[in-house]
Amino acid sequence: MTPSPETIRVLLVDDHPVVRSGLRALLEGLGGVRVVGEAADGAEALDIVTASQQQNDPDVETIDVVVMDIEMPGLDGITTTRRLQEQNGPPVLILTTYDTQSDVMAAVDAGAKGYLLKDAEPEKLRQAILDTAAGKPTLSAEIAALLMNRMQQPQESLSGREIELLELLATGATNKQLAQSLFISEATVKTHLVHIYQKLHVTNRTAAINAAKAQRLI
Repeated sequence: MTPSPETIRVLLVDDHPVVRSGLRALLEGLGGVRVVGEAADGAEALDIVTASQQQNDPDVETIDVVVMDIEMPGLDGITTTRRLQEQNGPPVLILTTYDTQSDVMAAVDAGAKGYLLKDAEPEKLRQAILDTAAGKPTLSAEIAALLMNRMQQPQESLSGREIELLELLATGATNKQLAQSLFISEATVKTHLVHIYQKLHVTNRTAAINAAKAQRLI
């Protein structure tokens, strides 16, 4: 049963106490949303959701939506989102400052219902939470455009492994270091690089990194 707009119960998951406090005040000031819990990392969030599903503690309320950050110490937001979906947990709305293609696709693949940036207008955030609770996908305009671009140019899309390699490449890693980090041979690294260069229409590492950042791939 879809929860009523007046009773959307939210779990905030962010490792910054000031951010959580600000979000709580913001959401409860807008109305239609009530924050019933906070977690500083993914592990704590999973514990809270599990307790709410079991309903053994009368002080633990049911959670309708989890508003999740991505980058957190310990269990990150992407992994936590995936585990929540595996245990039939509440829908997840990603709220983050990260808008790279790799983060967006990872969140979508993990089962996130929505993806919003932290600079979103308060009313947009509120509506995104209501839509997420109702089972409606919700994306910020920037994220929707990013996904649309990926769909329109599937032949140019980089694979997850290629994006992973690019991210390591941006740290200045050598072919040998890339091979060791990804547990592949240096020959395979070179093959990946050739494919990356072709897809990004570049001829060297520096250009590939710059193009990937310009396209928000990394």
